[in-house]
Formats: sequence, structure tokens, C-alpha cells
Amino acid sequence: MFRRLLLFLLLPFFSLLIIACNSSSTINNQPKNDVTYANRIITLTSLSSDIIEQLDKSKLVGMVGSRLFENDPRFEDIPQVSQGQTPPSLEKIIALKPDLVIGAKGFSDNTLNKLEELGIKTLSTEINSWNDMLEMTQTLATIIQADVTPLLKRYQTFLADIPKQDISSLVLVSRQPILAPNKNSWAGNLLTKFNLNNITANLQGQSPVRGYITLSAEKILQENPDILLIVDPSQQELMDEFKAEPFWKNLKATKTNKVYSFDYYGLVNPGSIDKIEEACQKLKQILNA
Repeated sequence: MFRRLLLFLLLPFFSLLIIACNSSSTINNQPKNDVTYANRIITLTSLSSDIIEQLDKSKLVGMVGSRLFENDPRFEDIPQVSQGQTPPSLEKIIALKPDLVIGAKGFSDNTLNKLEELGIKTLSTEINSWNDMLEMTQTLATIIQADVTPLLKRYQTFLADIPKQDISSLVLVSRQPILAPNKNSWAGNLLTKFNLNNITANLQGQSPVRGYITLSAEKILQENPDILLIVDPSQQELMDEFKAEPFWKNLKATKTNKVYSFDYYGLVNPGSIDKIEEACQKLKQILNA
């Protein structure tokens, strides 16, 4: 189960949950070089692909393949430089003659470094919070000289009309070991935006996944959150595994039927603008239930 989780956490996108030792020294969401304008951009993350497409599709000349966009007509004519877990092809990237390549800090470091050596400018991004996403969107809009206002207004709608309630919550993404996000993750920061009291927000630990900590069943029982959010790529397998645990039936959330299944994209990995909106809408529904 843990290996499966790590596979999902390290999908070729903005690996928000990048293993710490892979971090590069690039400042968050800033180009390594002084990039004042770019006309031909290749994106190595799904969210940057989505943002560039919505700001100005004509600037997007290449992208990584993503299951999020498999049936999306917006991207059907954009060349793909990689698929799945396959590293981006330097040959394909070079052939497309980009003046900027956008990747994920930690995950895309090798590719970006090689491109820098070849004289191609790069942008290394890291999204661990809502502000990180805003900063990146504004940076990209500036680089391609696009109007960022419509997209920022759309983001604002995701956070509109959020009830102010004192509700304790816990997000679970793995059973062996039990992993949950603290405040240094996209998921943890998103819970804060929705006024949810994340019981693991301020906890620190030795988890190999940055922004996440390991929990014991005893700790979960001690904190006993009002609601449980289960991030289950299979939509059922992880939930069934937790239900089989002896401590599960003793939790307040399970007794009151306040256990909710979430997609990996949107809550753990932003993935795309639509997936972020989907996660936000579901959080609102839970709070209004």
C-alpha cells in the first residue's frame, strides 16, 4: 500500500509531495534565468499546462501527457514530450524549439538542468499552498504577457461562501504506514482555506514524503476528528482497508457517518484547475451537510 501511495505521490506533475532530498535550490516558481518574455513554452506538469492553455494557448507548444487531459479537446493538438512515468524526451523538447520549459522542483530537476546546459531557459515550480498557485499563475501570465484577471477571479469563486465552523478533520492517504498531511502541504493548506481544523497541521515527523506525517491508531483515537477524508485512488480499496481496522468503528466520524472519499487529484495533488475546483466544491458540500 505504501509503495502504491508513493507511486501516486510522485506522478509527473507538480510533485507537491516531493521527497525532501530531491529539492533543488531554485526559488519557488521563479525562472533560473531572467525570463521577461516567452513565446514558445513546454510544460512538464499538468497544472502548468492547464494554466498556460487558459492564459494563452498559442504559447503552449509542448507538454507531458496526463490522464487528466486524455479526452480534453483543448490539448489534442499539443505535442507530448512524455507519457506516464517516462522521463521527458530531450530530443522532442529540443525539436520543438522552446524558449522556456516549466517543470516541477525535485521531480524535473535532471531534465531542467540538462536543458539549462543546452541554453534553454527553465522555470522550476513547487505548489505547497494556495499562495504558491497564485504566485505561479501570476508569474506565468507576466512571462507570456497575458491577462491574469479572469483566471484569478475564477480561483476566487472556489473559496466563496465557505461556512465558518469549528470542525476537526483528518486526511488519510495511506494505511501502512498511516500518512496524513500537515500544514506544509497542498492538502493541509487547503483545509485551512476551508476553516477546517486539521488535527495534524502542526505535527512533524520522519515521513519520507515532505508535508506528511505518520500516525498511529492510538493518536487518531486520541484526537478523534469530527470528519475523515480518505484519499483513495481506487475509490474504494483504501476505505475498505481502514474499515477492517479495529480502531475504525470507535471513531466519532465513523459513528456519525462523516467519512468521505476524495480523489488524489485536487486534494493531494492539484493536478488541474478543474480538479481543484472539484475538491473545493466537495469540501463546501461537506461543510454545508
